[in-house]
Amino acid sequence: MAIAIVIILLVIASIVFHFISPWWFTEIASNWTAIDTTINITFWITGFVFVAVNGFLAYVVFRYRFNKNRRADYEPENKKLETWLTVITTIGVAALLAPGLVVWGKFVNVPDGADIFEAVGQQWHWSFRLPGKDGKMGRSAVELMSEKNPFGLDPNDPFSQDDILINSNEMHLPINRPVKALLRSKDVLHNFAVPQFRVKMDLVPGLTSYLWFTPTRQGRFELLCEELCGMAHYTMRGYVVVDSAENYQKWLDQQTTFSQSYQAKQADIQLGQQLYGSCAACHGQQAQGNKVLNAPKLAGQSIWYLKRQLSYFKNGARGSHKQDIYGQQMATMAKLLVDDEAITNVAGYINSLSQLSPAPTAANIVSKSQLIKGQKLYNNCAYCHGKLGQGNFNTNAPKLAGQDDWYLKKQLLNYQSNIRGRLKGDIYGNQMLLMSKLLHDETAIDNVIAYIGTLSKPQKPKEVNSL
Repeated sequence: MAIAIVIILLVIASIVFHFISPWWFTEIASNWTAIDTTINITFWITGFVFVAVNGFLAYVVFRYRFNKNRRADYEPENKKLETWLTVITTIGVAALLAPGLVVWGKFVNVPDGADIFEAVGQQWHWSFRLPGKDGKMGRSAVELMSEKNPFGLDPNDPFSQDDILINSNEMHLPINRPVKALLRSKDVLHNFAVPQFRVKMDLVPGLTSYLWFTPTRQGRFELLCEELCGMAHYTMRGYVVVDSAENYQKWLDQQTTFSQSYQAKQADIQLGQQLYGSCAACHGQQAQGNKVLNAPKLAGQSIWYLKRQLSYFKNGARGSHKQDIYGQQMATMAKLLVDDEAITNVAGYINSLSQLSPAPTAANIVSKSQLIKGQKLYNNCAYCHGKLGQGNFNTNAPKLAGQDDWYLKKQLLNYQSNIRGRLKGDIYGNQMLLMSKLLHDETAIDNVIAYIGTLSKPQKPKEVNSL
């Protein structure tokens, strides 16, 4: 009797929890209401079966409870019962599968005249490409990828010249226009999923998959990778912004074509040196940095990283947090660089200076135990920044080797305090904010920075590995 009551109570509690659960669909923002309908049909069918089976179980537990004056009747076969069970099960399975097959038939057939864009996935970043005025996207190949050509487009293909490149994790789409997303991976399996659009699809290296949808609601929706693509999988996030036709066109007009980016002017070192004059007051004539003025070392840092940070400071993606005092100072200085060409020139000059000198934290002033702990923690950092802290353009990770320990610590603390990485537009800062949470206390930060301090001396990592 008690068991039957418990089964009934569990069924009632499950039904109540289902309807009051906070984990429910996000508000839909696409044409795929049919997917919601299919899921609801699945809930109703499985819910009915759940109630029926457990209700029957509770009934037989009560009805055929132990009675010493009653004998059990063993019936090895019952064709009538088996026939009914087969028929009912077949109908139930067909009812579960049929709506999904109908929706899938619509999902694989893209409407005529749909717009096209390409989403490119890589560890751990999204970027996008749109066809230019010719309406066709040029040929791409992995072997053509480089720092100058991150999308791997064929510079000799006439169709690639006007392709619009979005080297950012934020893609804009016009509202109420069907769009086909071509999905391409640079490295490993990824997955394109926007919960509000109700569609998702894997990105498989070596082939191009696709999906389609029609955005029906304006807003900014998070793009997730729902495939385990590596250690930092959870940081691979992007955004799809659905705009009005007018705002979409304004955004589109600001983007860069492949020919513009591929043929962009190289940095003018002499002009960059002149512009650097105002930077030298804090960062030093040789960009060696100055702790007293909270100015980090810059010499030898990659041009692409310097350009990105200067652009961030200038557009408010970095240095606009009220607690980031020194970042605010840098944001003011960055505004002295009037355009992208000036940013490129000064970044090129800084990169031309002597490479970053060894950081003051060296193996002989920290314990071997601290270095061992730091090395273990740095294994997570190495996925992006490289085993020797050399930085990696492909993972958008700057050089760490040779950087000042006090600066690295300040930035890690800023990330952990949400002072850095939370501002809109700081794409990679947001990733770093999430990764910084792996360092659970200040001791862990000190340990990993102590190990990074050895990376500017090639022999040190080998000594630590031998311990």
